[in-house]
Amino acid sequence: MAIGNNKNHLEVMDWGLLDYGDALDRQRCRVAERIAGDADDCLILVEHPSVVTFGKTANHDDLRLAETELKKNGVALFYVERGGRATCHGPGQLVLYPIIALPKLDVHWFVQTFLKAMARVLSSYGLVAEFKDESPGLWVHGKKIASIGVSIKKQVTFHGLALNVNNDLSLFHAIVPCGHSGEVMTSIAGETGVAVSMLEVKERAAQAFAEHFGYHINQKHRHPQWLKLPSPESKTGKEIEKLLNALKLSTVCQSAHCPNIGECFGRGTATFMILGNRCTRNCRFCAVENAPPVPPDPDEPARIAQAVQRLGLRYVVITSVTRDDLPDGGAGHFAETIEAVRHTCPGVEVEVLIPDFKGDVQALHRVCEARPDRFNHNIETVPRLYGTVRPGAIFQRSLDVLRFGFSAGLPVKSGLMLGLGETEKEITDTLYQLLLAGCQFLTIGQYLSPSPEHLPVVRYVPPEEFTHWAEKAKIIGFTDVAAGPLVRSSYKAEEMGSRTNKVFAS
Repeated sequence: MAIGNNKNHLEVMDWGLLDYGDALDRQRCRVAERIAGDADDCLILVEHPSVVTFGKTANHDDLRLAETELKKNGVALFYVERGGRATCHGPGQLVLYPIIALPKLDVHWFVQTFLKAMARVLSSYGLVAEFKDESPGLWVHGKKIASIGVSIKKQVTFHGLALNVNNDLSLFHAIVPCGHSGEVMTSIAGETGVAVSMLEVKERAAQAFAEHFGYHINQKHRHPQWLKLPSPESKTGKEIEKLLNALKLSTVCQSAHCPNIGECFGRGTATFMILGNRCTRNCRFCAVENAPPVPPDPDEPARIAQAVQRLGLRYVVITSVTRDDLPDGGAGHFAETIEAVRHTCPGVEVEVLIPDFKGDVQALHRVCEARPDRFNHNIETVPRLYGTVRPGAIFQRSLDVLRFGFSAGLPVKSGLMLGLGETEKEITDTLYQLLLAGCQFLTIGQYLSPSPEHLPVVRYVPPEEFTHWAEKAKIIGFTDVAAGPLVRSSYKAEEMGSRTNKVFAS
């Protein structure tokens, strides 16, 4: 049996991270359109911020935490009209909502076919799905990995299946999952022991669903249209590369595989990376090599000043790898580079993008004493993700670094990546914490995985969401904001600050 054919179009809709209530309202609208014949069959893919849902047959014994305790932990409680007991959703859990016409109303066949499609997704990760006759869902090694709940309204399917990919399973401790007190939950990441790309799971789930139900969908591009990268080829860019090679200098543009290297080199700008191109830390988002570093080159500050002079730059960004092997973390080298540029090129503005120096106050004082024109340290991500994204770094320590720069009377800047699995509330909270630390300037960009060995992209954030965050950051008090899928911490740095109280979206 099949309900689709090669002529039937299955629209796959990725809603990203969306509140449960908002997603439910959107589903209802789509169901009404499908019933009226104004829309095609579709498969919705979405993640929800942390929420516990209560169906009609749920009771308060299904809740292990009081509603007030849930709210304290940032978990919403939502009462739904359909049947079923308590369930929960959170970031890292993929929820699939098919809204399709089911003419023969064979609900049992629909559920079994849906589960078989998701079992195929699990098998692609080396996991063997287990089925239970008395309870719909999927299990792996006796632990539940997927829950399903389907409703039918005028022969159109409603609600769907939740697949645990890389979500925080502790949320399930707040409830009795689906009324089964002994249920143990698991996830794809938990069973495989490796990071799992949500985008990859979405692609495999959509393809498996389409094939099992007889639909045909077009293959997607690896990156969305808005992430088409500019070509790195330009005459000016080649001249800069030639000069950098001649002076034996590194740029973060090259070492970190920056997507804007073509545009920036084409404008005759670059961000210099001092203290070598080997990092003592192994952040899972960064392309810079993790390896034993070489001793600092005492002539490097003078060579950078020479490059600035020969390129005719008026604004310079200086950053470095993290050098935990050095007593001062490389702070003295930063100061010497600032001083060398100022001596050789009077009037040139200097921005520093520094590591955390392990929070060493003397090291921070040495940099601030050199009076850079802007003091930048990237917060990178939200607190919850630090252990995964930035092992070796501490969120509060990074805030303290920014606070130190502010207390020294310097304009303070930071940068944040989106697309690693953060929630809207976590982004908002992080923005406020940056403001309280004295941060005035902000960049927000899309995380792009440098290689299969690095953290996978959880979600590609569309341009309109970057515009939203840029506007929100400005409203709550940031002086200047640069936000966009390809924005990086030093992207058009020379323009930031010249636009008082403006939003720069790209």
